[in-house]
Amino acid sequence: MVDFGTILRTLRRKRDMTQAELAKKLDVTKSVISAYENGLRLPSYDILIHISRIFGVSTDYLLGLERKQEIDLSGLTDEEIAALLALIRAMKRR
Repeated sequence: MVDFGTILRTLRRKRDMTQAELAKKLDVTKSVISAYENGLRLPSYDILIHISRIFGVSTDYLLGLERKQEIDLSGLTDEEIAALLALIRAMKRR
């Protein structure tokens, strides 16, 4: 099972966000984010929910209970969305 810290670090890096930037959004210190990512500490329920909203994923995903992740399709045309969905379906059939 993938741990919370690894998932958080991966999501943060995908957004090109520093630990300090995430800490500011959550109103915690950078050392708290470091502790989360290194598995030394787990967030409170309120912080966990806030993190899920920042990254657009479920709390289950953050806790390693769900592999599903949401993708923001806003700004794409209907044709682009259809092409992405077709690609996803093709990849799942492999």
